[in-house]
Amino acid sequence: MKRRALRFILTFVIVGSIAAVARSQTISGSITGGAVARGARARGVITMSIPSGLHVNSNRPSSQYSIATTVRISGSGVKSASVSYPRGHDRKFEFSETPVNVYQGTVRFPFSVNVPARFNGKSLRLRVVVHYQACTNEVCYPPKDKEISLSAAVR
Repeated sequence: MKRRALRFILTFVIVGSIAAVARSQTISGSITGGAVARGARARGVITMSIPSGLHVNSNRPSSQYSIATTVRISGSGVKSASVSYPRGHDRKFEFSETPVNVYQGTVRFPFSVNVPARFNGKSLRLRVVVHYQACTNEVCYPPKDKEISLSAAVR
């Protein structure tokens, strides 16, 4: 009975630790200068920090079964957001016959958002959703969405 309980506890701790590692990517961002003029383009960057021992699939993972990393930016009253995706690194893993294009370490996604000349309001608020799939060398975790908010003064 004690062995069974110990096995259960160890399994719970291991599974919990693995799940925590899969969620450990951090997402942050900023709008350049902290302010933007009406009728101008706001530029900024989204930063993803990926812990050692993990990678996430790039925006173009080159494998039909891999979930691509995407960054969606939206905001009330803004027009057309565009995101630049950096190149990943091709890596060969045991679970794939061909190399997979991945991101590791710190990855930056520059973006721009057009602020209309008739923008109503004193501040720009952006909602950013990063969709990604974290993996180790042996296993991939379920895809995740992480959301952050960015703001800047509008002049």
